[in-house]
Amino acid sequence: MQAQNEPILLFDNECGVCRHIAHWVRTSALNNSGNTTILVQPIGDDPERLRSLNPELDIWNAYATIHVLMPDGSMKLGGEAVAEVLRSLPNARWFSWAFAISLFGFRPFQKMLDLSYTILADVRPLFGCESCGTPGWVKPIKSLIKKTKALVGAGPHPRSIPHFTSLSTKDRRPLPASGGLPPHERPL
Repeated sequence: MQAQNEPILLFDNECGVCRHIAHWVRTSALNNSGNTTILVQPIGDDPERLRSLNPELDIWNAYATIHVLMPDGSMKLGGEAVAEVLRSLPNARWFSWAFAISLFGFRPFQKMLDLSYTILADVRPLFGCESCGTPGWVKPIKSLIKKTKALVGAGPHPRSIPHFTSLSTKDRRPLPASGGLPPHERPL
């Protein structure tokens, strides 16, 4: 295993949602001295290097669930990974301590974060992400939408009037390109 100094957030570069979040993390990870507090790396760029960081890393699982590779060689997944990312960001440290609060062995804020991540992971395909995989409950909805569009037609209404066209000018014919009168109105 190779040594690293900062956590590494792995993301799916084919997913628009993942790219957007990774961009936010990358820009938020700069501290006052200009150094980054967390590295952000697409999963598919160099999978062999990622496996050298942690041999237990399954690249295909990393596409389905957020992974953060820690400097000590461990991995954090799902809501735990999100909490670790927030702890690493200078602007989010002020509230990330809440995820470590434990009441009789139960961490309520971490449980809420886990649930939130699970919901986001399930609805990513609705935001246009095809590469993260479609959960089972979304497939019937997508099929129903596709069948409905085929039944009613997905195009614009055939008799639609352009938005800024006045109804009074709708039936007027343009003048011929010669700049004169139309043939039926010319003097003989």
